[in-house]
Amino acid sequence: MKKYILLVFLLIISNLHAQEKVNSIMTLSEYLGYVKNYHPIVKQANLIINKSEAKLLKARGAFDPKIEVDFNKKQFKNKEYYNKLNAAFKIPTYYGLVFKANFENNDGIYLNPESTVPTDGLYSAGISASLLNGLLINKRMAALKKAKLFLNQAKEDQQILVNQILYNASLSYFNWLKNYNEKKVYSDFLNNAKIRFNATKRAFIEGEKPAIDTTEAIITLNNRKLSLEKARIKLIKSSLELSTFLWLNNNTPVELKEHIIPDVNTLNSIDTTFNIALFNNANFDINKHPKIKSLGFKIQSLNIDKNLIKNNLLPKLDVQYNFLTQNINKINTLNIQNYKAGINFKLPLFLRKQRGDLKLAKIKLQDKEFENEIVKITIKNKVKAIQQELRSFVYQNELTTTIVKDYDTLLKAENRKLFLGESSLFLVNYREVKLIGAKLKAIDLENSYYKTKANLFKTAVILLAE
Repeated sequence: MKKYILLVFLLIISNLHAQEKVNSIMTLSEYLGYVKNYHPIVKQANLIINKSEAKLLKARGAFDPKIEVDFNKKQFKNKEYYNKLNAAFKIPTYYGLVFKANFENNDGIYLNPESTVPTDGLYSAGISASLLNGLLINKRMAALKKAKLFLNQAKEDQQILVNQILYNASLSYFNWLKNYNEKKVYSDFLNNAKIRFNATKRAFIEGEKPAIDTTEAIITLNNRKLSLEKARIKLIKSSLELSTFLWLNNNTPVELKEHIIPDVNTLNSIDTTFNIALFNNANFDINKHPKIKSLGFKIQSLNIDKNLIKNNLLPKLDVQYNFLTQNINKINTLNIQNYKAGINFKLPLFLRKQRGDLKLAKIKLQDKEFENEIVKITIKNKVKAIQQELRSFVYQNELTTTIVKDYDTLLKAENRKLFLGESSLFLVNYREVKLIGAKLKAIDLENSYYKTKANLFKTAVILLAE
């Protein structure tokens, strides 16, 4: 009987080796690399930056030079009432100054006298400025500053979104790995149940075992088959879930093939993959966290809004001065004797609207500053809690490894006693159930450890290792 058991065992081992040869391992690093490069949601997150760049370009457009042409003509009953042409070239600047060159040519029998110009037209060159409200900050200046901040904020938000999808993808990988390991455990113990059943059946035929032992052996065998089938279905479901994160170029989804298996040695590479090998409290600067940096840019943007509103408390004093000449070819004709100037002054008496807007702006700013402090302490405490949890997992893993080893020792001892006729199939099955339970607990603990590592990666928003 001993030779028979050994022969069956060798056949099973050879089949397993033959199966392993055709399997292809997909590591966590390779898997997350596909997700980072090709997943549509990651590409969608990149659109945030594209959108902010478009807004920055739009804000810069407020300072683009402009050419304006205004032409009006009125003809009635063969009379030319007026014919007016006004062409201008304007260059807006950052601090509320506008440089302007203008050409004006007007004629007609009913032309407004103030619009009368020389026969060849009138040229002018000058400047307009806001001396109080709008000098140090204005809407164009504020829009450009906020657009630049929004671009920086978008980069931080994009990193948070990408890490979130990588975190969700890693959880699917760990679930796939867990179900693969569980299926492997049930597969291994199914082989053991087959060996014992065949040995027990042989012993019954030879008159060495009672018939009831074959009944117990077949019950155990069927239970192992049932457990393996449940594990197989769970593995299929987890592989399909994993496939939702796998894409190639041109947004082509990829379905995971059966011969692709997870890396059972993920424990040795997870820190390198998540880039958290040297991560600890000492080198964790909360101010470099993307969420904190994003809130910082938002606070700066609200400060710009506050300063713009505060600037509205000042009186509005717009001035302009233009040199006039009818001969553009001679620069010396531009002198202070021929000019066109203007002043526009405006001041609301009570400033209630402006003061109300300023109070609202200060409240928004203060609210965001409070949020910033709350987020800082929340992230710090989460990271500390995760690090404590990881240290606890190391100790738990040591205990679990010892328990599995001890249960394995007991099972081997019980098998030897059964071979010597000093034990029963019931005791062997009992020891085996305990060992299966311990191995499943070890797998579950390892899965929890992986998830906690991924949680640290997500909470601290660490850049994925390339």
